[in-house]
Amino acid sequence: MNEKVIQALVEAGQLDRGVGARVLAAAEKRGIAADRVLYEENLVSETEVIKAKSAALGMPYKPLTIKDIDAELMGLIPAETARTYRVIPISRRDNLLIIGAEYPNDAKTQAALRFIAKEQRVDLGLYVVGPSLVDAVLKKYSPFLDEINSALMALQASGRFGARRARSEGLVTLEGDRTVVAGEAPIIKIVTKFLEEAVREGASDIHFESGRTQLRVRFRIDGQLKEVAALPFEIHAPVISRLKILAKLKIDETRVPQDGRFRAEIFDREVDFRVATFPTPFGEKVALRVLDPAVGLKGLSDLGVSEYNAAILTEAIKKPYGEILVTGPTGSGKTTTLYALMQILNKEDVNIVSLEDPVEYSIQGVNQSQVKPEIGYTFASGLRQILRQDPDVIMIGEIRDRETAELATHAALTGHIVLSTLHTNNAIGVLPRLIDLDVPPFLLSSTINLMAAQRLLGRLCAHCRQPIEKPDPQILALVQREIETLPSSLKKRYQKITFYRAPGCAQCGGRGHLGRIAVMELFKMTPELSDLISAGLTETKLIEVARQQAMVTMRQDGLMKAIDGLLTIEEVLRETADSGS
Repeated sequence: MNEKVIQALVEAGQLDRGVGARVLAAAEKRGIAADRVLYEENLVSETEVIKAKSAALGMPYKPLTIKDIDAELMGLIPAETARTYRVIPISRRDNLLIIGAEYPNDAKTQAALRFIAKEQRVDLGLYVVGPSLVDAVLKKYSPFLDEINSALMALQASGRFGARRARSEGLVTLEGDRTVVAGEAPIIKIVTKFLEEAVREGASDIHFESGRTQLRVRFRIDGQLKEVAALPFEIHAPVISRLKILAKLKIDETRVPQDGRFRAEIFDREVDFRVATFPTPFGEKVALRVLDPAVGLKGLSDLGVSEYNAAILTEAIKKPYGEILVTGPTGSGKTTTLYALMQILNKEDVNIVSLEDPVEYSIQGVNQSQVKPEIGYTFASGLRQILRQDPDVIMIGEIRDRETAELATHAALTGHIVLSTLHTNNAIGVLPRLIDLDVPPFLLSSTINLMAAQRLLGRLCAHCRQPIEKPDPQILALVQREIETLPSSLKKRYQKITFYRAPGCAQCGGRGHLGRIAVMELFKMTPELSDLISAGLTETKLIEVARQQAMVTMRQDGLMKAIDGLLTIEEVLRETADSGS
């Protein structure tokens, strides 16, 4: 069928004949369908490919979305069959079951379809469908969702919808300061299953969002949001009430946002959940941050910090005093990096005290405190008290105002190691930002040891990762220019350039990546930089000093990791476009 599909695309003017020949050769060499190559290289849109397959096979096609799929029919095709043969149920009319198939002419697929027809005692109608629709339907197949549905049916059968009844169901028991998730009431089961599934999938956040007709539940996994369930609107009130009870929030207060947290034992370990409510026209939205110590507490190698950068970080924290500042946008892993540094510094003879907003993960041996601005306990007021606690290392969650910046600078000046974060686009932006916060320039050179900037990017799945045979010549030329400016010790390792992509597999859940790693740049305080501070800062001069000290930029760090097969070149170029260094 490969030749027919390519020929149909060429005749439709969607594909150049020479490119088509190359695609066929690549598909034959790799033993895969030609459309896989077309999708991977983004040569033709999915819609045009499906139309071409429809024409080549003489089989019907019509635009479909996940909303067109009758979810009640999913039980007619087992999940394993759907995943293996890429077939999905679409609709049923009397004795006719309409099925969508990504590769309807494949012999094994046809055998599976005949078995389904015999098993269900129906006639089959076939549509050609694309991978995006198949993937969307496959996400609906989940043992966890089966349990959610069974709990929903039990709840509907009992007639126990509504917030007031949910509050009277005995949803929680308390043991000391820990909330215990227990019992098998339907509401308890529904909420508990979502918490368990989020931890199982490594989600960083859970969103319960009320719409006009349904309660949508989404997980953020590796930085990307995905919908995992859509529940009946009637379940919204009891589910939100359950979450608020767990977090010890006011159940009857729905007009203003509230914050809380709770701890639950999941998979034989204690996981913290930070809860934030937010009023909307259709009811409260609740966001939960999943603080799983098995995921959140990482070392530098787990974060993907290169050997080159790890050596610089290790050297910086060995100094007896001074500031190490990590910068980047929200969600770039700044606090995770500080936690990794604190774990290295955490020794019997070192007193580490932290001020955080909030405390995300507990570290044994570190004295952690959470600021509470509503009662006047801020980073600035807390810093004044910390200095009376005889600290060796001070961690400040964020320098966000003049007073905090000034106190942090003086703490570093008086013999403390200070770890903190800022919001700037790159490492060279730290100095101008501190000057904007009225830190005297003459203090910067004597207090700052290291400035870091980072982003988190998706780690390619090692199970389905594949080299790209013919990368874009323009991208290749750009990368070669960047490699030439690397320090000589690194340049030699990256003369041979290969890029990778991952189409998705069972191991990564079809996403193509597993987890995230940091791309980072580190800007050291040197005598040359100190002289520049005294003479007056400009961005051009800062970049020049960074090059003199052989700083590897975020983009260069990402490019090396792309060549190593850890990241996609496209994401590296996109996510470092505004790094400016």
